Amino acid sequence: MTTQSTVTRAASHSAQTGAARTNSATAISLAVLRVSMGFVFLWAFLDKAFGLHYSTPSSKAWIHGGSPTKGFLKSVDVGPLQSWFHSIAGTWWADWLFMLGLLGVGLTLILGVLMYAGTAAGVLLLGLMWLAEFPLTQHTSAGVASGSTNPFADYHYIYALVLVVLALTGAAQTWGLGPMWAAQPVIRRHPWLR
Repeated sequence: MTTQSTVTRAASHSAQTGAARTNSATAISLAVLRVSMGFVFLWAFLDKAFGLHYSTPSSKAWIHGGSPTKGFLKSVDVGPLQSWFHSIAGTWWADWLFMLGLLGVGLTLILGVLMYAGTAAGVLLLGLMWLAEFPLTQHTSAGVASGSTNPFADYHYIYALVLVVLALTGAAQTWGLGPMWAAQPVIRRHPWLR
């Protein structure tokens, strides 16, 4: 009887240890994904704001009077919202909303706070960018091949799914300010602010 009880306890301890390792690996994996995804947004903000010579030359940086939306939105040549995107390209409010969105989503993910709001803003931003590139169409308004490689699951869609998964799985609880943020009385009263 004693040997069987010892074996049962050892098996139970082994299962608990294995589950803890799996939970720890899951939490760390989600944290790495969260911070990495945050850097995708933060880097886009930094490059467009300061012209770090990756996708934005210094001369077209936002701090040097460049518009972070004008080039992209003026070149939209597909989809049902083509004329609307052209009309808002380079407007002060589109530039500010776009840049604040990139910065806000990036910092939200990296810091692990306001994950629901950051996810909503990120999904909206990615949805608008998806509409601007409109991968459902095979040809531009000029009749040239659009270059779309997948009519649905392009990177905007995948990034949006990642944001939702990160928010719903509590990814802010590891390597971030999420636990401290969630402990604040106002956040406990209003969990949607997590």
